[in-house]
Amino acid sequence: MGLLDGKKGLILNIANDRSIAAHIARNAVLQGATIGCGFLPMNDPAKSERRVRMAMEEFGFPTAWLYPCDVGSDEQIATFFNAAAQQFGSIDFLVHCLAFANRDFLKKDEGNFTSTPRQVFSQALDISAYSLLAIARAAVPLMPNGGSMIALTYLGSEKVIPGYNIMGVAKAALEATARYLAFDLGNKNIRVNTISAGPVRTLSAMAVGGIDEMFDHVARKAPLQRNIDPDEVGKTAMYLLSDLSSGVTGENIYVDSGFNTVGL
Repeated sequence: MGLLDGKKGLILNIANDRSIAAHIARNAVLQGATIGCGFLPMNDPAKSERRVRMAMEEFGFPTAWLYPCDVGSDEQIATFFNAAAQQFGSIDFLVHCLAFANRDFLKKDEGNFTSTPRQVFSQALDISAYSLLAIARAAVPLMPNGGSMIALTYLGSEKVIPGYNIMGVAKAALEATARYLAFDLGNKNIRVNTISAGPVRTLSAMAVGGIDEMFDHVARKAPLQRNIDPDEVGKTAMYLLSDLSSGVTGENIYVDSGFNTVGL
Protein backbone atom coordinates (compact mmCIF):
# COMPACT_ATOMS: atom_id res chain seq x y z
CA MET A 1 0.00 0.00 0.00
CA GLY A 2 1.13 3.52 -0.80
CA LEU A 3 1.02 6.43 1.60
CA LEU A 4 -1.33 8.30 -0.75
CA ASP A 5 -3.49 5.46 -2.01
CA GLY A 6 -6.88 6.81 -3.05
CA LYS A 7 -5.87 10.44 -2.64
CA LYS A 8 -6.03 13.17 -5.29
CA GLY A 9 -4.02 16.36 -5.39
CA LEU A 10 -2.79 19.34 -7.36
CA ILE A 11 0.81 20.46 -7.84
CA LEU A 12 1.59 23.98 -9.08
CA ASN A 13 3.78 24.49 -11.06
CA ILE A 14 6.14 22.18 -12.92
CA ALA A 15 8.63 24.04 -15.14
CA ASN A 16 10.90 21.25 -16.44
CA ASP A 17 12.73 18.08 -15.41
CA ARG A 18 14.79 19.98 -12.82
CA SER A 19 11.76 21.18 -10.89
CA ILE A 20 11.37 20.01 -7.31
CA ALA A 21 7.67 19.96 -8.20
CA ALA A 22 8.38 17.11 -10.64
CA HIS A 23 10.08 15.10 -7.91
CA ILE A 24 7.13 15.66 -5.58
CA ALA A 25 4.73 14.63 -8.33
CA ARG A 26 6.74 11.49 -9.07
CA ASN A 27 6.75 10.44 -5.42
CA ALA A 28 3.04 11.16 -5.10
CA VAL A 29 2.27 8.88 -8.04
CA LEU A 30 4.57 6.18 -6.65
CA GLN A 31 2.67 6.39 -3.37
CA GLY A 32 -0.66 5.83 -5.11
CA ALA A 33 -1.99 9.37 -5.66
CA THR A 34 -3.87 10.71 -8.65
CA ILE A 35 -2.40 14.10 -9.48
CA GLY A 36 -3.06 17.18 -11.56
CA CYS A 37 -0.29 19.60 -12.43
CA GLY A 38 -0.08 23.24 -13.39
CA PHE A 39 2.41 24.93 -15.70
CA LEU A 40 3.18 28.52 -16.61
CA PRO A 41 2.08 29.19 -20.22
CA MET A 42 4.90 31.74 -20.87
CA ASN A 43 5.09 33.36 -24.31
CA ASP A 44 4.59 30.06 -26.16
CA PRO A 45 2.07 27.93 -24.23
CA ALA A 46 2.43 24.97 -26.57
CA LYS A 47 6.21 24.92 -26.13
CA SER A 48 5.84 25.26 -22.35
CA GLU A 49 3.40 22.35 -22.27
CA ARG A 50 5.72 20.16 -24.38
CA ARG A 51 8.61 20.85 -22.00
CA VAL A 52 6.51 19.89 -18.99
CA ARG A 53 5.09 16.81 -20.74
CA MET A 54 8.65 15.65 -21.43
CA ALA A 55 9.47 16.01 -17.73
CA MET A 56 6.31 14.11 -16.81
CA GLU A 57 7.25 11.29 -19.16
CA GLU A 58 10.79 11.16 -17.79
CA PHE A 59 9.52 11.03 -14.20
CA GLY A 60 6.95 8.35 -14.90
CA PHE A 61 3.58 10.10 -14.85
CA PRO A 62 3.00 11.00 -18.53
CA THR A 63 -0.80 10.78 -18.42
CA ALA A 64 -1.35 13.06 -15.40
CA TRP A 65 -3.80 15.91 -15.90
CA LEU A 66 -2.00 19.10 -16.95
CA TYR A 67 -3.42 22.60 -17.19
CA PRO A 68 -1.92 26.11 -17.63
CA CYS A 69 -1.95 28.55 -14.72
CA ASP A 70 -0.27 31.91 -14.24
CA VAL A 71 -0.77 32.62 -10.53
CA GLY A 72 -0.23 36.31 -11.15
CA SER A 73 -3.76 36.34 -12.58
CA ASP A 74 -6.85 35.78 -10.42
CA GLU A 75 -8.77 34.86 -13.56
CA GLN A 76 -6.30 32.11 -14.48
CA ILE A 77 -6.35 30.74 -10.92
CA ALA A 78 -10.14 30.58 -11.04
CA THR A 79 -10.08 28.88 -14.45
CA PHE A 80 -7.49 26.35 -13.28
CA PHE A 81 -9.44 25.35 -10.17
CA ASN A 82 -12.75 25.24 -12.04
CA ALA A 83 -11.15 22.84 -14.51
CA ALA A 84 -9.65 20.83 -11.64
CA ALA A 85 -13.06 20.58 -9.98
CA GLN A 86 -14.53 19.17 -13.20
CA GLN A 87 -11.63 16.74 -13.55
CA PHE A 88 -11.33 15.49 -9.94
CA GLY A 89 -14.45 16.57 -8.09
CA SER A 90 -12.54 16.91 -4.84
CA ILE A 91 -8.88 16.84 -3.81
CA ASP A 92 -6.92 15.80 -0.73
CA PHE A 93 -3.74 17.85 -1.11
CA LEU A 94 -2.26 20.96 -2.69
CA VAL A 95 1.42 21.62 -3.40
CA HIS A 96 2.79 25.15 -3.91
CA CYS A 97 6.07 25.22 -5.88
CA LEU A 98 5.92 28.81 -7.11
CA ALA A 99 8.48 31.61 -6.94
CA PHE A 100 9.72 34.45 -9.09
CA ALA A 101 11.89 37.55 -8.81
CA ASN A 102 13.64 39.71 -11.37
CA ARG A 103 17.09 38.13 -11.67
CA ASP A 104 18.71 41.56 -12.01
CA PHE A 105 18.11 41.92 -8.27
CA LEU A 106 19.41 38.48 -7.32
CA LYS A 107 23.09 39.41 -7.39
CA LYS A 108 25.80 39.51 -4.76
CA ASP A 109 26.84 43.04 -5.75
CA GLU A 110 26.96 45.45 -2.82
CA GLY A 111 23.76 47.50 -2.69
CA ASN A 112 21.87 45.19 -5.02
CA PHE A 113 19.14 44.47 -2.47
CA THR A 114 18.94 48.13 -1.43
CA SER A 115 18.30 49.13 -5.02
CA THR A 116 15.23 46.85 -5.36
CA PRO A 117 12.43 48.92 -6.97
CA ARG A 118 8.88 48.88 -5.68
CA GLN A 119 7.59 46.99 -8.73
CA VAL A 120 10.23 44.25 -8.41
CA PHE A 121 9.49 43.93 -4.68
CA SER A 122 5.74 43.72 -5.26
CA GLN A 123 6.04 41.19 -8.06
CA ALA A 124 8.31 38.90 -6.03
CA LEU A 125 5.92 38.87 -3.07
CA ASP A 126 2.88 38.49 -5.30
CA ILE A 127 4.13 35.45 -7.23
CA SER A 128 6.14 33.85 -4.42
CA ALA A 129 3.97 34.47 -1.34
CA TYR A 130 0.51 35.85 -2.11
CA SER A 131 0.05 33.01 -4.58
CA LEU A 132 -0.10 30.53 -1.68
CA LEU A 133 -3.02 32.43 -0.18
CA ALA A 134 -4.70 32.71 -3.58
CA ILE A 135 -4.49 29.04 -4.54
CA ALA A 136 -5.31 27.88 -1.00
CA ARG A 137 -8.49 29.95 -1.07
CA ALA A 138 -9.41 28.45 -4.44
CA ALA A 139 -8.63 24.91 -3.25
CA VAL A 140 -10.66 24.97 -0.02
CA PRO A 141 -14.03 24.30 -1.75
CA LEU A 142 -12.44 21.20 -3.32
CA MET A 143 -11.34 19.85 0.08
CA PRO A 144 -14.61 19.14 1.95
CA ASN A 145 -12.98 16.31 3.89
CA GLY A 146 -9.87 18.26 4.84
CA GLY A 147 -6.38 17.50 3.64
CA SER A 148 -2.87 18.89 3.42
CA MET A 149 -1.20 21.86 1.76
CA ILE A 150 2.56 22.37 1.49
CA ALA A 151 4.83 25.06 0.07
CA LEU A 152 8.55 25.17 -0.66
CA THR A 153 10.80 27.69 1.05
CA TYR A 154 14.52 28.27 1.76
CA LEU A 155 16.82 29.32 4.60
CA GLY A 156 17.17 32.76 3.02
CA SER A 157 13.86 33.59 4.69
CA GLU A 158 15.59 33.55 8.09
CA LYS A 159 19.25 34.29 7.45
CA VAL A 160 20.95 36.62 5.01
CA ILE A 161 22.10 34.64 1.98
CA PRO A 162 24.07 37.07 -0.23
CA GLY A 163 22.49 37.14 -3.68
CA TYR A 164 19.14 35.75 -2.51
CA ASN A 165 18.00 39.28 -1.66
CA ILE A 166 14.33 39.98 -2.42
CA MET A 167 13.59 36.26 -2.63
CA GLY A 168 14.56 35.96 1.04
CA VAL A 169 11.95 38.57 1.92
CA ALA A 170 9.39 36.80 -0.26
CA LYS A 171 10.09 33.42 1.34
CA ALA A 172 9.71 34.97 4.81
CA ALA A 173 6.30 36.23 3.72
CA LEU A 174 5.48 32.78 2.31
CA GLU A 175 6.28 31.06 5.61
CA ALA A 176 4.19 33.57 7.57
CA THR A 177 1.34 33.08 5.10
CA ALA A 178 1.51 29.32 5.64
CA ARG A 179 1.29 29.74 9.42
CA TYR A 180 -1.72 32.03 9.20
CA LEU A 181 -3.40 29.68 6.74
CA ALA A 182 -2.72 26.78 9.11
CA PHE A 183 -4.56 28.67 11.84
CA ASP A 184 -7.39 29.77 9.57
CA LEU A 185 -8.01 26.38 7.96
CA GLY A 186 -7.47 24.14 10.96
CA ASN A 187 -11.19 24.00 11.71
CA LYS A 188 -11.68 22.52 8.22
CA ASN A 189 -9.13 19.80 9.00
CA ILE A 190 -6.76 21.29 6.43
CA ARG A 191 -3.11 21.29 7.45
CA VAL A 192 -0.57 23.76 6.01
CA ASN A 193 3.20 23.27 6.28
CA THR A 194 6.39 24.31 4.50
CA ILE A 195 9.55 22.48 3.47
CA SER A 196 12.80 24.42 3.59
CA ALA A 197 14.95 22.75 0.94
CA GLY A 198 18.67 23.13 0.54
CA PRO A 199 20.06 24.46 -2.74
CA VAL A 200 18.99 22.43 -5.79
CA ARG A 201 19.90 23.13 -9.42
CA THR A 202 16.45 24.20 -10.51
CA LEU A 203 15.71 26.77 -13.21
CA SER A 204 14.85 29.43 -10.61
CA ALA A 205 17.81 28.65 -8.34
CA MET A 206 20.32 29.15 -11.14
CA ALA A 207 19.23 32.80 -11.37
CA VAL A 208 20.56 33.49 -7.86
CA GLY A 209 23.94 35.18 -7.73
CA GLY A 210 26.69 33.02 -6.22
CA ILE A 211 24.66 29.80 -6.44
CA ASP A 212 27.76 27.66 -7.12
CA GLU A 213 29.38 29.04 -3.96
CA MET A 214 26.24 28.04 -2.06
CA PHE A 215 26.56 24.44 -3.24
CA ASP A 216 30.25 24.34 -2.27
CA HIS A 217 29.58 25.89 1.13
CA VAL A 218 26.75 23.48 1.99
CA ALA A 219 28.91 20.47 1.09
CA ARG A 220 31.67 21.74 3.43
CA LYS A 221 29.51 22.89 6.34
CA ALA A 222 26.45 20.61 6.51
CA PRO A 223 26.58 17.69 8.95
CA LEU A 224 25.90 15.23 6.10
CA GLN A 225 28.74 16.89 4.13
CA ARG A 226 26.80 16.99 0.89
CA ASN A 227 24.05 18.80 -0.96
CA ILE A 228 20.60 17.27 -1.08
CA ASP A 229 19.02 15.31 -3.87
CA PRO A 230 15.69 16.88 -4.94
CA ASP A 231 14.06 13.48 -4.54
CA GLU A 232 14.69 13.83 -0.79
CA VAL A 233 12.36 16.83 -0.81
CA GLY A 234 9.83 14.70 -2.66
CA LYS A 235 9.99 12.00 0.01
CA THR A 236 9.55 14.51 2.83
CA ALA A 237 6.57 15.93 0.97
CA MET A 238 4.98 12.47 1.06
CA TYR A 239 5.13 12.53 4.86
CA LEU A 240 3.44 15.92 5.01
CA LEU A 241 0.80 15.04 2.40
CA SER A 242 -0.04 11.70 3.98
CA ASP A 243 -1.89 10.76 7.14
CA LEU A 244 1.45 10.08 8.84
CA SER A 245 1.57 13.83 9.62
CA SER A 246 -2.07 14.12 10.69
CA GLY A 247 -1.13 16.13 13.80
CA VAL A 248 1.36 18.45 12.10
CA THR A 249 0.43 21.92 10.86
CA GLY A 250 1.99 25.38 10.76
CA GLU A 251 5.47 23.83 10.74
CA ASN A 252 8.59 24.26 8.63
CA ILE A 253 10.66 21.12 7.98
CA TYR A 254 14.26 21.44 6.78
CA VAL A 255 15.61 19.14 4.09
CA ASP A 256 19.10 20.60 3.75
CA SER A 257 21.57 17.98 5.02
CA GLY A 258 21.40 19.73 8.40
CA PHE A 259 22.98 22.93 7.06
CA ASN A 260 20.59 25.17 9.04
CA THR A 261 21.73 23.69 12.36
CA VAL A 262 25.38 24.70 12.12
CA GLY A 263 26.52 28.14 13.22
CA LEU A 264 30.25 28.02 12.45
